[in-house]
Amino acid sequence: MKLTILGCSGGIGSGRHTTCFKVDDDILIDAGSGITTLSLDALRAIDHVVLTHAHLDHVLGLPLLLDAVGEQRRTPVVVHALPEVLKVLSDHLFNWHLWPDFRAIPSIDAPWLKFEPLPMGSSLTLGARTFTPLPVNHVVPACGIQVSVAGGSLVFSGDTTSSESFTAALNAIPDLRHLIIETSFENALADIAQASKHHWPDSLAETLQALRVRPEVWITHLKPGNEAAIMAELRAAAPDWTLTPLQQGQVIVLG
Repeated sequence: MKLTILGCSGGIGSGRHTTCFKVDDDILIDAGSGITTLSLDALRAIDHVVLTHAHLDHVLGLPLLLDAVGEQRRTPVVVHALPEVLKVLSDHLFNWHLWPDFRAIPSIDAPWLKFEPLPMGSSLTLGARTFTPLPVNHVVPACGIQVSVAGGSLVFSGDTTSSESFTAALNAIPDLRHLIIETSFENALADIAQASKHHWPDSLAETLQALRVRPEVWITHLKPGNEAAIMAELRAAAPDWTLTPLQQGQVIVLG
């Protein structure tokens, strides 16, 4: 399995793009502005999108994907997410007001878009890749995503602050090789991080201290312009860990 990082910033500006990861050539995890870096041929190849939550920086590319290549496809793009997330998309995005409902375009019998619930406790297998939602702690319904192949597992936290349930889920994955986890704010902005339920360096350090597994750790969702300061505080707070900022264009190979 090859995970290509199309976007991993906590915002935009100076070439930054928000969260969107491509699994091999046919699956996206989240659909932030990173999706706009793909060619039309690459967009046409996307058959499935697995979402962590419905915040705009993680879904804004979804309606644009369908608008760009929907008529050129023979099957609908299938979006997999928690039922609560799909309800938000139905009520507030694909609602004929903010954007057309592509579940009924060009017809209900032959739509460009299909929703498939991926509730907590379930898994989705696509070829040799299995996607499992993991519990996290954010201000809206959200999950992390475990991606498993024969050669091991990778976990993406999505947006979260400290979560005992998420830590327990990580510790229950003995073949965890990669952990992509967010840290959005510096310690001085911990009050904002707490209110918006994101990590800051000291909170992530506590999470890492509680891990019994030892994956390679990649830091994502750093706020634009604050990346170096956040990483410096992270490394000071968790000196026993090698922490690497995720980079747009990076490829992680699993298996």
